[in-house]
Amino acid sequence: MTVEMKNKDIIKIQNLEVFAHHGVYPEERENGQNFYVNAQLYTGTREAGLRDDLNLSTNYGEVCHFMDCFLKQHTWQLIESVAEQLAEAVLLQFERVEALQLEIRKPSAPIGLPFESVSVCVERGWHTAFVAFGSNLGEKEKYIQDALKELRSHHLIRVGAVSDILCTKPYGGVKQDDFLNGVLELRTLLTPWELLEFLHELEQKAGRTRELRWGPRTLDLDIIFYDDEVIDSKELTIPHIDMDNRTFVLEPMCQLAPWYRHPVLNRTMVQLLDELKSVSRKLL
Repeated sequence: MTVEMKNKDIIKIQNLEVFAHHGVYPEERENGQNFYVNAQLYTGTREAGLRDDLNLSTNYGEVCHFMDCFLKQHTWQLIESVAEQLAEAVLLQFERVEALQLEIRKPSAPIGLPFESVSVCVERGWHTAFVAFGSNLGEKEKYIQDALKELRSHHLIRVGAVSDILCTKPYGGVKQDDFLNGVLELRTLLTPWELLEFLHELEQKAGRTRELRWGPRTLDLDIIFYDDEVIDSKELTIPHIDMDNRTFVLEPMCQLAPWYRHPVLNRTMVQLLDELKSVSRKLL
């Protein structure tokens, strides 16, 4: 999956040498060896460059020392784990880094054949997602607020703007109580499938059951958008299917991001809501 990067400026760190204790074999973890780190940090540099102010940029010296300490303080068997954990740590530590490409190179790997080095490369970054929430059973507002609290407490999620909570009529023709609905914006290091899994965990905590399509539920959490990704799988569809026919999604979306453009329909949220209202008026 390609990381969407608004900032195309890059700070490069090449062949940072770190003596650390990672490896599958016990002697590797006991004796240690040299690892080399190559990193490309995607971060805005224009403002810092114009003002000549380090406070407006990412201090590459601090990044190097952070990576050196992090790799020395931890031990993993796989360099895949080294790369994954280090990438996550850098993104969490340095808020101006939007995404990174990271290579962990291991020139002394115990292969038993002539070679120069082996390495693992990963690309990781922050993603923007919009999540719709709803409830029409029991303590509706408490279910929603508890879910927001759980989302805010996840270390790989940064909850941003949250729309007003609307009281809406049920969708889908099933007779049931009115819903409380809204949409929130978040930034996350989770993949779409990892985010979906976490949302399902929150629904289960709220006692959500899936006995009837469009039926009543204690908590409903749906990924509406994830960057500009288009995903159509058995487990997950993004953009969320039929969201363009749901005022209880489009109205909160218009409050948070009116000019956000649907990557398939090529319409903004305002345009989609206007079109839906126009169709509804014609049916009256």
